[in-house]
Parts: sequence; C-alpha cells; structure tokens
Amino acid sequence: MDLYEVFKKFFKGKGGYPKFKKRHSDDGFRYPQGFKVEEDNGRIYLPKIGYVRYRNSRKIEGIPKNVTVRQEADGWYASIQCEFELNNHVIVPNLNTAIGIDMGVKRFLTLSDGNFIKSLEERLKPIENKISLLQRRIKHKVKGSNNIKKAYVKLALLHKRKADIRNNFLHQASTLMVKNHDLIVIEDLKIKNMSKSAKGTIVNPGKNVKAKSGLNRSILNEAWYKFFTYLEYKLKLNGGILIKVDPKHTSQTCIQCGHISKDNRKEQAIFKCVKCGYETNADVNAAQNILRRAGLARIACQANLIRGRQQEPAEVYNSSNIVV
Repeated sequence: MDLYEVFKKFFKGKGGYPKFKKRHSDDGFRYPQGFKVEEDNGRIYLPKIGYVRYRNSRKIEGIPKNVTVRQEADGWYASIQCEFELNNHVIVPNLNTAIGIDMGVKRFLTLSDGNFIKSLEERLKPIENKISLLQRRIKHKVKGSNNIKKAYVKLALLHKRKADIRNNFLHQASTLMVKNHDLIVIEDLKIKNMSKSAKGTIVNPGKNVKAKSGLNRSILNEAWYKFFTYLEYKLKLNGGILIKVDPKHTSQTCIQCGHISKDNRKEQAIFKCVKCGYETNADVNAAQNILRRAGLARIACQANLIRGRQQEPAEVYNSSNIVV
C-alpha cells in the first residue's frame, strides 16, 4: 500500500522514484486490522503476537483504523492512526492576525511584528558534542567487538535524543504560531537546492566549500521543511490559512521605499536602505516583505475560498505514539 502511494506521487511529479532500503535500516510493520487497544488496562493486542503492555503518550481520539509498530534506539513504538469527524461549522479566520515569517540560522524564525524565536543550535550543541566525542572513540575500537557494539547503542540513543529535542521544539514553535495567528505567510523555500554541496567536480572545483558545508548543516539542523509541514496541518485543523510566497529579494527590498539592492544588507543582522536611509533589523524587514508580498487580494481570495468550501466529513491523523 505504501509502495502504491509512492508510485502515484512519482507519476504525478510530486515525489521521487522509490528506493529500496537496507535490511534493518527501518524495522517496522503495520496492522491494517485485527488489533485492539485497551487504554484503561494499558495494553494493546497485536495479531500473532498477543497482548503487549505499553505506556501511552496521549489519549486516543476517534476510531482506530490501523497501527504501525516500529523499532527505535530505545525500544518499540506503536503509532495508531485514527479517524474522527471534523466540526461541521465553517471557521472564518481572523485576517487581522496575519503574520509573516522569515526563517534563519542565527534566529530560527523572525516575525513581521519584531518578535523572534532563538535558533535550535543552542539546545542541540551539547548532544552534538557528545556524538562527536563518541564517534572519535568508536574509530579506535575493534570491529565486531562487544565494546564497539555497546558504543553503537549509545550513539543511536544520542541521535534519538537529538531528534526528540528537535521534534519537541518544532511542535512547540508551530503550536505557538497557530494559536496566535490565523493567517501565516512564509517563503516558498527550495531547501533541497539551498543545501546543495558546493564541492563541484575535479575539473570545476567549488569555492568556499567548507563554509558552504557548515551553512548546509545549519539549515538542515533547523528542520525548516518539517516546521512548515507542522504549520500546514495544524492551521488546517484550526481553520487557518498558510500562504507561500516567492522568496526572491525579500532580504534586499526596503519595506519603506521598495528599493531593491544587495547593498541594503551589507551586514547579516542590519538592514540599511541606500536610497532612503531606513535602518532596522534585517530579519524583521524580510518578514515584513514576506507578509506584504502575500497581497490583500490574495488573502481575501483565500478567505472566500475557505468560507465557500465544504469541509471533508473526516480527517485522518496520528492520534497516539505509545511506547511498548
């Protein structure tokens, strides 16, 4: 079923050709039916396995439709997909809460009203230092020995911890945005192109390869694409609107006079227009340009589309992640 869906996206041009995974790289299996969940008793019945005790992370909402069981570094997890009814009444978004978001590396995001959220790098740095230290130690251990096997388990746990910190941060940030803003405008960033290697070829070697490699690592570490995905589905559930705009020249355009020049932003943090002399924080100026670029006409069109569109009767989402 998963392979069928991937091929459908591939032929529609929405995804790449499916690749076979290595054995044990992503161990997991799915039960489309036959399972039972006893929340009050704290156990789940899996066909051909039987009842298994679990620790629940959240209450199950709606009707359980299938369960996916997967292995991670610290144990087995079961993700239950549920079906539930959406509200029949149409939610009209408050356009006065519209906000523009500029993504960055020094700051995770900057809002058009001047507020910002600090980079995720500060939270991940201690874990990354431990990972680097352990990787250096693994290099000197004997392959196939018990010591190297123990070290690999510790390394997997550290990577799991890093992923958990990132996901928790992204959920908190996206939930905060959705609670306070019904309309959010972001840049339509091509993150895959932004994080391409500058190494080049032997004939045509790249320039500033080391600096570009560090920038690529920082961009991928912040997980912008996952943050956009969280924003999109949370806004959909709350009746909000997400608009993506062309990112071209958003950081070089003056919000006051509209003059476009790369000389407007000679420094990373400061924007100073060479034409009118307007000076402000560079990220705030970019976020304000992003919000303006959405356009009142487009906003009104989106709002009318939401009002006139009949919502689907049911929505499927992952209701629970439970640790077995």
